[in-house]
Amino acid sequence: MAIHHETWAFIFGLLGNAISFMVFLAPIPTFYQIYKKKSAEGYQSLPYVVALFSCMLWIYYANVKKDATLLLITINSFGCLIETIYLAIFLIYATNKTRLSTIKLLLLLNVFGYGAMLLSTLYLTTGSKRLTVIGWICLVFNISVFAAPLCILKRVIQTKSVEFMPFTLSFFLTINAVMWFFYGLLLKDYYIALPNTLGFVFGIIQMVLYLIYRNAKTVEPAKLQELNGHVIDVVKLSTMVPSDPNSGALSVTVIEEDTNGKQEMKGGN
Repeated sequence: MAIHHETWAFIFGLLGNAISFMVFLAPIPTFYQIYKKKSAEGYQSLPYVVALFSCMLWIYYANVKKDATLLLITINSFGCLIETIYLAIFLIYATNKTRLSTIKLLLLLNVFGYGAMLLSTLYLTTGSKRLTVIGWICLVFNISVFAAPLCILKRVIQTKSVEFMPFTLSFFLTINAVMWFFYGLLLKDYYIALPNTLGFVFGIIQMVLYLIYRNAKTVEPAKLQELNGHVIDVVKLSTMVPSDPNSGALSVTVIEEDTNGKQEMKGGN
């Protein structure tokens, strides 16, 4: 007996929830290090602010759509919770200047930005038009987030080093994109399916580059043109971003030169 396409969509959505759950938990070692050091110096809050905004967008989309959206609500509700916890820890241990800039970013994007979008779609659109507008906002936002790995791809090619691009992370993000692509495709929800096509493509490119450069010799640190000895590269824009429309956690690798001129990875995820 053939399985109905909605059943397949539920299966892919369930798998997407499981993988997205693990992706959301990926930054735990980073925040454990922040807690141990009692300092968030060298880390960035932007990935987690963006991930929180993404989860908020997809929850709103799911509530407006209502049809077959339970799996979107579950994973993005968890995403909102875990990203809020990450940001709370970050704010506790950040410097005053960084704490202030993070609060400003949260107010700008997650309070005023989200609020403006919410009010405009509630009062200026109705019915299917409202869903279309919200869907396009989610789609465009996800595509812009999925384009972020271009930075790390360029870094890998320049340095001939994959230390900034963990294979396991690239693999799970690619699988995550596949799960949510089929979930959206089977439900004929192209606002979910289309961005994850891009996520799958970038994931494959990352893994191919890893296989090419995994045994390559890295260039001398002195030959790298860095700003003040620091480089911040976006590895993953999770969580993000919904890949599941999910998820989104973002990973940032911070490279800092030590006193001997060597480069050291200071932060991640």
